[in-house]
Amino acid sequence: MPSVALVATLVEPPPPPPVTVTRLVLIRHGQSMATVQGLAGGDRGCGGLTGLGVAQAEALSRRLVATGELAEVAVLVASTLPRAVQTAEVIAPALGDLEIITDREVREMEPGEGDGLTWAEWEERYGSFDVAVEPYRPLSPGGESWADFGLRVGRALERLAMDHAGLTVVVCCHGGVIEQSISHGFGLPAQAPPGRHMDTVPNTSITEWLVDLVPGWPSRWRLVRFADAAHLDADGQPRPVWT
Repeated sequence: MPSVALVATLVEPPPPPPVTVTRLVLIRHGQSMATVQGLAGGDRGCGGLTGLGVAQAEALSRRLVATGELAEVAVLVASTLPRAVQTAEVIAPALGDLEIITDREVREMEPGEGDGLTWAEWEERYGSFDVAVEPYRPLSPGGESWADFGLRVGRALERLAMDHAGLTVVVCCHGGVIEQSISHGFGLPAQAPPGRHMDTVPNTSITEWLVDLVPGWPSRWRLVRFADAAHLDADGQPRPVWT
C-alpha cells in the first residue's frame, strides 16, 4: 500500500476583538440639608449641601489637585438634585473646569408624593417596609420601587460607559446609585436587596469602575475601589492637610 504524506496546515487564530475601557468614577455628594433635617430629599425636599457638605467637597477638590488621580477626566456628570450639582460645582476646578452635564437618570431613588416630608410624617402616612422584602413596592404613590430604581441606574450607567467609550467619566450622584452600581457591576438582578455596606458610603467618597466594552458582547465591569474617602476622617470631617 503506497504511503500517504500528511501535511499539517497551520491556521492562524482570529485576532481577539478590540476592547475599549471606560473609567467610570462615582462620587457621592457632600452632606445634605435633607439628611440633617430628616427629610425625603427629592425635588421638593433637597435643600442642597450643608456647610459641612461644602467643606467635604472642598477637601475632595484639594485631594484631587494634590494627587492628580483624576487628571484625565473628560466628562463631568451630575444628578439634577441640588446636592449633587453643588458637589460637582465645587470639584469642577480640580477637573479642569469641565462643563457639568446634568442627568436625571443618576438621581437618588424617586420618593414620589412623599417628597419633602419628614421621615416621621412619612412613616405615619405610608408606614414602613423593607425594600429587601418588598423590592417591587413603590416608596410612596408616584415613587419608584427598589427594582425600578435598579433598572434605571443600570441603564444609565451602561449608557454613560458606552456614550463616552474609552474616556474617564466622573458622576456626582447618590448613595443609592452607588449601591445599585454594585448590583449591576456584579451581575445581580435589579431587585437584589441592598448590601450591608449601603449605609457606610461616606459623603464625597469615590467608587471607581473600569468597564470593558467589546463589540457584540455584554460589558464587563471591574471594581477598582469602593467608598474611598481618604480626604475625610472617621466622623466625616475634612482632614486639615492633604499630603
